[in-house]
Amino acid sequence: MKFNDNVEFMGKDFLLENEAARRLYHEHAAIMPICDYHSHLDPVEIAHNTQFDNLTQLWLKGDHYKWRAMRCAGVAEQRITGDVSDRERFQAWAETVPDCLGNPLYHWTHLELKKPLGIDNILLSAQTAEEIWHLSKQRLATPQLSAQGILERFNVRTICTTDDPVDSLETHQRHAKANTGPTMLPTFRADAVLKIEQPAFVDYLATLEVASGVTIQRFDDLLAALYQRLEHFESLGCCLSDHSLEKPVFVEPPAAYELDRILDRRKRGNELSSGDVHGFTTAVLLWLGKEYARRGWVMQLHIGALRDLSQRGRRDIGANSGFDAIGDITYAEPLAALLDALDSQHQLPRTVLYNLNPRDNEMLAGLAGSFQGDGIPGKVQFGAAWWFNDQRDGMERQLTTQMQFGLLRHFVGMLTDSRSLLSFSRHEYFRRIFCQMLGTQMTRGELPNDIDRVGELVRAVCYHNVQRYLFER
Repeated sequence: MKFNDNVEFMGKDFLLENEAARRLYHEHAAIMPICDYHSHLDPVEIAHNTQFDNLTQLWLKGDHYKWRAMRCAGVAEQRITGDVSDRERFQAWAETVPDCLGNPLYHWTHLELKKPLGIDNILLSAQTAEEIWHLSKQRLATPQLSAQGILERFNVRTICTTDDPVDSLETHQRHAKANTGPTMLPTFRADAVLKIEQPAFVDYLATLEVASGVTIQRFDDLLAALYQRLEHFESLGCCLSDHSLEKPVFVEPPAAYELDRILDRRKRGNELSSGDVHGFTTAVLLWLGKEYARRGWVMQLHIGALRDLSQRGRRDIGANSGFDAIGDITYAEPLAALLDALDSQHQLPRTVLYNLNPRDNEMLAGLAGSFQGDGIPGKVQFGAAWWFNDQRDGMERQLTTQMQFGLLRHFVGMLTDSRSLLSFSRHEYFRRIFCQMLGTQMTRGELPNDIDRVGELVRAVCYHNVQRYLFER
């Protein structure tokens, strides 16, 4: 029985509830290319134009969103991340999908089957798993659905991967020389450098020494090593950085001799005081921020994650496996102090601020508005709804705050933050939600009844703004 014969599940006008929304999406949003400026995609898959054998390889191998859902549904861990066949792992996800009704994963799953696989008339379940498995295998075997073929179907122009300073970036170099597929640029993710308190820090320094060719004895040596890696990244087109700040800190940076002492103590295996840790982190982050500004790069700060909460899960499966949560911290003052320290010296780079706790939306948007200037539209951005927030309610809250506290016209739009090539469907999801919000405001008389004028805003947020923000100097 159908309750409303006029409503098609996830049809052409999915999430578009009025004529204005439908026109904004179909005439403006849907035709725009994608510049995905934050992802965790594997550069090798893109550069090698990988041909995937099945959906598990493409879809499930690193998607901790799906892993969490399967655990919630009572699926045994062996079938999620253990040593089972690709077919069995897919079956486990198929059994879970009907339980995801009401969760964005239900929408994402079927959007991803629809585009680019063309499977749009079958709902995934235990009963349909075999049919979808074989259909997808047949289609993935075609050249049109290689890694680069998938990206072409999504109209992806640019992908920014997430890369450690010690990465050689040989894959990026090969891809650039091949001149095939979308542009693939590295992102400088120096988290390991900032976390001096972590047990792996000393070993990481040794790896950084090898990568940079710089022996690190003093703090200035560390900066010299980082400078060499920044140069290497920039030579391959890097134009943005990324930092995960679980809890931003800011203290008066220690004197040079104190930083040398802190580094020496840590290299000797000694534990550091919280003051030493905070002083070191502040000094490194300030130096990096100034370097980003000098180079014209964008700095991204992802704030507020509680990571790897299950020690058993981390031990048995590893980091980034779905055992994370939203942090409950306050950080307005140290974050403002960090930005101000750079801004006061005219060395604040373009900066995107992402919060994981939606409670902080207004705070972060207000803070971003305090550091605009230098003739750069939207210089400091209140970033897209991130991680736990990249669902309809979270996107709507983020966009509403963006409208009320800043200038939506200069917002740099959506990203995937994903490990799967199929996740570019999230751009479609965002664009439909975005157009529905604007279309509703048009029907209420809150925005002009002018499709071309509002459509220009849609095109800017979907693509043009991020292009300008990243690449125009």
